[in-house]
Amino acid sequence: MIITNQTVQLKRDCAAIVVPAGTPVVLAAGTTVRITQAAGTSYTVSANGMLYRIEEKDADALGLSGPASEAHTPLEFSEKMVWDQLKTVYDPEIPVNIVDLGLIYSCEVAADEQGGKKIDVAMSLTAPGCGMSDVLKADVERKLARLPEVKAVRVEVVFDPPWSPARMSEAAKLQLGFDLDYDGNSRGTFPILR
Repeated sequence: MIITNQTVQLKRDCAAIVVPAGTPVVLAAGTTVRITQAAGTSYTVSANGMLYRIEEKDADALGLSGPASEAHTPLEFSEKMVWDQLKTVYDPEIPVNIVDLGLIYSCEVAADEQGGKKIDVAMSLTAPGCGMSDVLKADVERKLARLPEVKAVRVEVVFDPPWSPARMSEAAKLQLGFDLDYDGNSRGTFPILR
């Protein structure tokens, strides 16, 4: 198990993405980083007052073997499998998956003309100007494309209607410290969400 808030020195130069700008950079070997989040198939680390996302394939640079998140995939396609994969994609700043954050506006599975399945996803972000848009979109596309029988995946990032914390699941609201009134509606704000 990976412990967040663990401080490590990078074992080698490591590709990373600046959060929330989405700019690719290389962190030098020997850089001291603090792991702030280890969820899905990536790590969020803090170094020099900035946040960076490091992909699971570069876990060795952190001195880790990586989470066993890409375990056995069943051979038979199901829509549950689609939602399970979407729940492995995390916002790098918020320790909640994109489904529970309410970022998935629609997910439609249909037969592909070439045989197999095609998946169309409409998703949003917690902030319209977030530079992580292409990164999260690519995560969704990559993970869904690996599913059995899937021949095509199309992900569109939309901002209408605008995302708000009201779209989050009750579990996510509780995890992030939102107060819920007796109807399950959130009260107040949580500073990490824009």
